[in-house]
Amino acid sequence: MRTDQRIRAGDAGRNAWMKLPLDAGGMTDRDGNSKTQGTGETGSAGAAGWHVFLILYTCLILFPIAFAVSNSFKTSSDAYNTILELIPRRPTLDGYRQVFAKLPFVRIALNTFLIAASVTACKTLTSLLAAYSFVFFQYRGKKVLYFLMLITMFVPFTVTMIPNYLLITQMGLRDNIWGVALPQMADVLGIFLLRQAMRGIPKSLIEAAKLDNIPDLKIMKDIIMPLVRPAVISTGIIFFINSWNEYVWPVLILKSVEHYTLPLALQMYISAEGGTDFPLAMAVSVLTMLIPLVLYLIFQKYIISIFAMTGVKG
Repeated sequence: MRTDQRIRAGDAGRNAWMKLPLDAGGMTDRDGNSKTQGTGETGSAGAAGWHVFLILYTCLILFPIAFAVSNSFKTSSDAYNTILELIPRRPTLDGYRQVFAKLPFVRIALNTFLIAASVTACKTLTSLLAAYSFVFFQYRGKKVLYFLMLITMFVPFTVTMIPNYLLITQMGLRDNIWGVALPQMADVLGIFLLRQAMRGIPKSLIEAAKLDNIPDLKIMKDIIMPLVRPAVISTGIIFFINSWNEYVWPVLILKSVEHYTLPLALQMYISAEGGTDFPLAMAVSVLTMLIPLVLYLIFQKYIISIFAMTGVKG
């Protein structure tokens, strides 16, 4: 009898405990109708607030692009009188016609592309080789050398600008696009980024390849590159865009219009003292941003994947 009483008491206690969260949490009322929890409403309001913030932030980022595209299709009078209106009242292509009439635009765009492409190729190659040596080679002073290279990231450009200028002048490369490209052929940032990507590769894989007498260059080509391809492409895009948008160093080296890059051509039609030809300047801006946008559209899956990998790793 006592045993049956204990069993019935235990069952009653368990049933009461199972009912307690429903009553205490306010999930149901006496009639069995469900109720909405306060935490759910707060979470929905917070999510809606974040969506509104992100939409406004995206509009803020996209506004300069829309501003440039809109004013590039306006007449000069409309650009001054309705500069903030994003829909042109009288759309025209005069701004783009003037770009090709007043500037050797194809030559300037080719100069910019050659500089950016050569700088990107050399930076990526040197970064790959250096990162591979820092990760998979063993030699004395490797850590010291690596940290000495990292320190150079914090050296301002103005410190190295004058020595580079004097060196390029002595080499006879002033007013030459290769005088712009030569001092930018290596980059510590690329070494750092690719070294971080290669550190995730098991060293046993490389050691096994070396036991089979596979050369290091073949290891890089057949083993390393497929594993770090997203990081290499993303780093290369960073290099390309930085070189494409470079202004300070080219303006010191290049003097002739036929050797100009696109940022220098844009500066020709923006005057701090007034008199800026807005449709022409905005047309140059739109044409300048086209190639980076096309590159992003082509390689966006690699850019997204490298950010996703970074998020997963924390």
